[in-house]
Amino acid sequence: MKQIYPDLWQTRAEHPFAGVTSHAYLLVRETGNILFYNSGIREEYEHIEALGGVAFQFLSHMDEVGPSLAEIKSRFGSKLCCHRLEESAVKKVTLVDCLFDIRELRLGNIEIIPTPGHTAGSVCFYVNSPFGKSYLFTGDTIYLNNHVWDVRINRYGGGSKSDLRNSLIILQDLAPTVVISSASIGDTPFKEVSADDWRSDIAKVLDTLA
Repeated sequence: MKQIYPDLWQTRAEHPFAGVTSHAYLLVRETGNILFYNSGIREEYEHIEALGGVAFQFLSHMDEVGPSLAEIKSRFGSKLCCHRLEESAVKKVTLVDCLFDIRELRLGNIEIIPTPGHTAGSVCFYVNSPFGKSYLFTGDTIYLNNHVWDVRINRYGGGSKSDLRNSLIILQDLAPTVVISSASIGDTPFKEVSADDWRSDIAKVLDTLA
């Protein structure tokens, strides 16, 4: 694992599809660590255990489902969480412990933001870190495609252009300093942004969905 910020660690890269790179991210907290997204690299579980294990695993959407969900849950005794509309996909692998329906704050400083569009039950997570950064975990709602923000609609997962536009408008009003997608194309899995650049970047993506 690689430490990228004082309280945030990135797992080694995986390549679920040709040209696509994915990572999971462990947010280290005194009240219990949170694993965002999913990792199937077993060697990384030893590093995660050394960092205090996993209390909760938050999935952003169904594309993160894999056999490793059951293994992580069993090894760490963690609670697995996803949007209610993604539950049926997750339950094919293991039981879900908590579900998201609405925009709300969980576990003190984790804002749950439903962002349908990529899939019907896509969710983003906004975290104000005590170390000064604000992390926006976007799943595949918006991701880096060779250093440029991009989007994709998964029709099989209930995604739609109109939902995605509305979700991007919600994200545009946030002020993250770091945006972290679950998958990317190219060698840049996350990016530090300014408020102005983020609003401008979202506007450019919205133009492609007009």
